[in-house]
Amino acid sequence: MTKKANKLLLEQLQNIAEGLGETFAPFCEVVVHDLRHPKNAIHGISNNLSGRRVGQPATELGLARIRDPEFPARISNYANTFSDGRSVKSTSIGIKDETGQYVAALCLNVDLTLFRSFQGALAQFTHIEDGRVHEHLDGTPAERIRARIDAFAASKATTARALSPTDRKHVVRALKKEGLLEIRRGANIAAAHMGVSRATVYADAK
Repeated sequence: MTKKANKLLLEQLQNIAEGLGETFAPFCEVVVHDLRHPKNAIHGISNNLSGRRVGQPATELGLARIRDPEFPARISNYANTFSDGRSVKSTSIGIKDETGQYVAALCLNVDLTLFRSFQGALAQFTHIEDGRVHEHLDGTPAERIRARIDAFAASKATTARALSPTDRKHVVRALKKEGLLEIRRGANIAAAHMGVSRATVYADAK
């Protein structure tokens, strides 16, 4: 690859890096590496989270790509760590020239610290104490039944009508336990929403 072509490639990668960095700020650092110069491989950093500087040397992945053209072109979502101990999720994408040699890399580093704080806060907020009190505050009985089935289906990444027999039994028994099948036409409403017969709902509830 000529110097002019290499310069153009790095400029394009830097443009991509800046766009990604701006889009995913403040959580994601995007780094462009020039693997043709491993001793000062860092060509550009967008949304700098690691504290590294342009001109610093290649990482272990960069050196591995320089040594071996068969090294994987893309390694996604691997565990990493910033120098101050923050947990990071990284993705590294190698770029080859026309001869099949790695000449550059685009790397994304996501700081997981804030996300894990959110995760802990959400877990605490959504925690519910088990108890004997059951109360429904939402809509009509039919709406509650449909909403309960839809919520369960969503947790299985599917729809009410696409539930497997095992999952359908699970949600029907949950409806029964919560008293939703005892309301007027409860079994009919559940059956119609899942696209099965009322007899099937009765059988699943046993």
